[in-house]
Amino acid sequence: MRGSCVRQGTYEEYNPGFACDEGMTAMDMTDIDPKSLNRAIDGFGEARTLVIGDIMLDQFIWGRVSRISPEAPVPVVEVDHETTMLGGAANVVNNIVSLGGKVLLCGVVGDDHIGREIFSLLNKLRVDIGGVIVDDNRPTTLKTRIIAHAQQVVRYDRETRDSLKRETTNTILDFIEDRKDGLAAIIVSDYGKGVVTRELMEGVKDVMSTRGIPLAVDPNVKNFSLYEGVTVITPNHNEAQVAAGMDILDEESLRRVGEKLLHFYRCRGLLITRGEHGMTLFEGDGRATHIKVMARKVYDVTGAGDTVVAALMLGMATGLDLKSAAYLSNMAAGLVVGEVGTSTAKAGDLKEVIAPHG
Repeated sequence: MRGSCVRQGTYEEYNPGFACDEGMTAMDMTDIDPKSLNRAIDGFGEARTLVIGDIMLDQFIWGRVSRISPEAPVPVVEVDHETTMLGGAANVVNNIVSLGGKVLLCGVVGDDHIGREIFSLLNKLRVDIGGVIVDDNRPTTLKTRIIAHAQQVVRYDRETRDSLKRETTNTILDFIEDRKDGLAAIIVSDYGKGVVTRELMEGVKDVMSTRGIPLAVDPNVKNFSLYEGVTVITPNHNEAQVAAGMDILDEESLRRVGEKLLHFYRCRGLLITRGEHGMTLFEGDGRATHIKVMARKVYDVTGAGDTVVAALMLGMATGLDLKSAAYLSNMAAGLVVGEVGTSTAKAGDLKEVIAPHG
């Protein structure tokens, strides 16, 4: 049954403009046992997580703007330097490694220099990449972001969104079948680039159900029908309202969206990430919980969803209940959204956040 707003930090105090109704509780550190969070973090090194999904490379071009182009009313960015980082499902892997977990990766890259750079970065992380397939018929996804004065000016993508060939999907499923023993959690990172198909999800859910392994999906709106029956789905605010066909305008509409998606897709939990408004967790027993944002300042949410799902599943893999794992994932997200560009949280940083409450 749904509870009522707790007074130590109500939802309306955390999120001005939204009023807390009887169907919601607001959650802060007083509702969590710090020792249990620390025990979970200490266990990350023993948690073996499988990540499946769209692998990509994030490229950042850093510079400054001092004039407008005479050719068109657009800023001219004078480039200082460029950086590249793992993106998509590979960034989920990066987050798990940063937090101290063990990880396997399944996905596809092209036979190109971008794909080779991804392999190089994954090898440096000592990730099991036996499930990463090279497909010479498709390019590796590259997202390029131009940043000037700590603000993103524009992003452009090079990619294909065609679904994988059936034989490629079967190769991924064969890899999963071979490595399923000892898995503590599974994450599907769906960016809509063609890796996540109905055939893939059915195979993954079979492994989940027969082994009792928690399965989280960081979703793509067009593929929600594929996620029925998974443990938890982690849409952002916009993805949730599009999937539900309802705008989230206030507390009541948020509750209706969450309950509709939870019921329709028959998952154990639905965690809606909401940027500077924190997160809202809907659980199958009817409870709905707001978790306030942990960051002092939200500069950039790039890759924050990857951090959330990584920390969430590491928490569940090491014994936390869904609500506690969601709270831990919110802490991790708070560490990365305060930085410009894709970044990751570390286990030590999480412990520092927890320490004042221990």
